[in-house]
Amino acid sequence: MRTRTALAAAAVAIVAAAIGLPGARADDNGSTREAGKHFQRGVALYGEADYRAALVEFKRAYAMSPNTAVLYNVGETQYQLLDYAGALTTFERYLAESGQGDSHLTQVENDIEVLRARVGHVGVVTITPGADITVDDQPVGRTPIDRPLLVSIGHRKISASMQGRPAIVRYVDVATDDNLAVTLQLPDAGGGGSGAAGKHESDETDGPRATRADGAHGLQTVGWITTGALAIGAIATGVVAAHESGLLQADRNAYPQSAATLERDARTTTTYSIIADSLAAGAVLVGGLTLVSMLGGSSPSAPKRGGTGDVQVVLGPTSAGITGSF
Repeated sequence: MRTRTALAAAAVAIVAAAIGLPGARADDNGSTREAGKHFQRGVALYGEADYRAALVEFKRAYAMSPNTAVLYNVGETQYQLLDYAGALTTFERYLAESGQGDSHLTQVENDIEVLRARVGHVGVVTITPGADITVDDQPVGRTPIDRPLLVSIGHRKISASMQGRPAIVRYVDVATDDNLAVTLQLPDAGGGGSGAAGKHESDETDGPRATRADGAHGLQTVGWITTGALAIGAIATGVVAAHESGLLQADRNAYPQSAATLERDARTTTTYSIIADSLAAGAVLVGGLTLVSMLGGSSPSAPKRGGTGDVQVVLGPTSAGITGSF
């Protein structure tokens, strides 16, 4: 952040002006003294880093008694608030109003060079003229605006409003030396139009819903792929289990055959059978859940009158299935 020590000196200058303006009328002198009070409050707030409040006080002081000391501090405070466009405009006005011997002249000229690399331009047009335009909630004029607006670089909020119509907002990213064009179409009175504002509202409300639908569709795809993989695994292991069962039966019919061989073959056959049954049950379970997800998400409205659908996955020790009523 920038720091300045010239505020106290400027405060002295304006207070001196308030006391010693030669030839000032009584009401003018009182107005100037009141401006000095606002300025002193601004200096105190600036010292406390409350720049927004300080800016209000400085602007009030300048409105009551225009003075280059006040104008300088308005620009300094805008610079602290990162309002580069506002600071640049104020400092250029300061140069136009100050004398050649002003103590801040060199500093202001240097600041202007820096600030010119921190601004861009945005031309704003509304389909219907007469709309009030704001940039970052600060009024800048009414359309038609004959020249591009000077704005600070960064993410800027452009708004247009008109009596009896919903406002419309557009966000733009402005880089150094940009010269952008923004066209805004305010919706008709009552919000029934199909202008940009309506589209903006639709994007906000439908976006999450569309995202949820896309996510559900993706999960259903994964579910069916998993079901297919489990089913293929169940079939493959089932074939192996049948083969091992045939070998076990052949060993039992062969004579003589050791008990260890028969026990090993029986154990292998049982293992493959359990794996096959487990994969089949998993396929039924995942497929059932995926089907339930599809049936539940296919219609967001209330169930039809006359009954409600109910789908259940049933698993047993050696079987699995789906039951349902509609």
